[in-house]
Amino acid sequence: MAECAQVGLMIVSKAVMSNGMSNLVFVFYSNAFASLILLPASLIFHRSGRPPLTPSLVLQFFVLGLLGCLAQILGYAGINYSSPTLGSALLNLVPAFTFLLAIIFRLERLNWSSSSSLAKCAGTIVCVAGAFVVTLYKGPAIVTSSLSNLHNEVFNLHHKLLTPESNWVLGGLLLVADCVMASSWLIVQASVLKKYPAELIIVFFYCFFVAIQSAAISLFVERKSSAWSLKDNMRLMAVLYSAVFGSAFQVGVSTWCLHRTGPVFVSMFKPLGIVIAAVAGVLFLGDNFYLGSLVGSVAIVVGFYSVMWGKAKEQKKDLAISVGNVEPNKKKVPLLQTIVEEM
Repeated sequence: MAECAQVGLMIVSKAVMSNGMSNLVFVFYSNAFASLILLPASLIFHRSGRPPLTPSLVLQFFVLGLLGCLAQILGYAGINYSSPTLGSALLNLVPAFTFLLAIIFRLERLNWSSSSSLAKCAGTIVCVAGAFVVTLYKGPAIVTSSLSNLHNEVFNLHHKLLTPESNWVLGGLLLVADCVMASSWLIVQASVLKKYPAELIIVFFYCFFVAIQSAAISLFVERKSSAWSLKDNMRLMAVLYSAVFGSAFQVGVSTWCLHRTGPVFVSMFKPLGIVIAAVAGVLFLGDNFYLGSLVGSVAIVVGFYSVMWGKAKEQKKDLAISVGNVEPNKKKVPLLQTIVEEM
């Protein structure tokens, strides 16, 4: 569900930014409205047993918001220069970057003599390689949309200073930077959840700080009052969709899952957006589906499942070791001692 919301958000943001809305203003309004939704919800849901807030935790919430703010700004800018299909494909870099950061911060272990570790490393490399194929190579169009000619004319008119090819590469690079920020966000959020396990309150503070930070940047960059206008129904609906399904719902679900499974497991479900974004982009935005997107997406999915297989094998091994450690301890307890303890 969260991935479907993510793909829908990409399509909506692409449409509204192609219509002239600033990605900075879009980020501000989305998170501001999400904060208004999450504040009463978090107070009601966590009305009892809330952990105390400390200055150290508030600072970590601020860092979490900063990473999220940068990720959203870079992500929306990348989608504006490329397409939701490319954005969804490059989101599959998040598992690879999250895995690398988890190794650096010792949340994941690496043993070169283990097949599971080799599978995770090989999968990470294949995943990154596939993402760069999607970014740097378009190739011939495999599937063309009836709206593609009109879409390309509007696209070229709206971006006269850059060629479509340079837009595609620039958009891809911005989306890769977005993935790095998103992976860092997952690692930091996992650390915060260990200290403050109230998911909705964390999501509220996250959206609150993103709104403040994006407002500060927007006020400096967007000086025209027309850039802040929500009189256009398309802008208003896009902002409301982003606030409800993008910020509140998607981040809330991801945080809940992250608290229970960890950052690497949550990031592994990003490839689900490839097919959804490709079909939706062709149907609703007039995007073409290119050979480079197909080849790169296949490589990304293969790398994803390689990493997931390695993780599953490690978990099975850990479970076998833990069961093996418990059973000998049970056998060592004398029967007479057990009877006496029960008496």
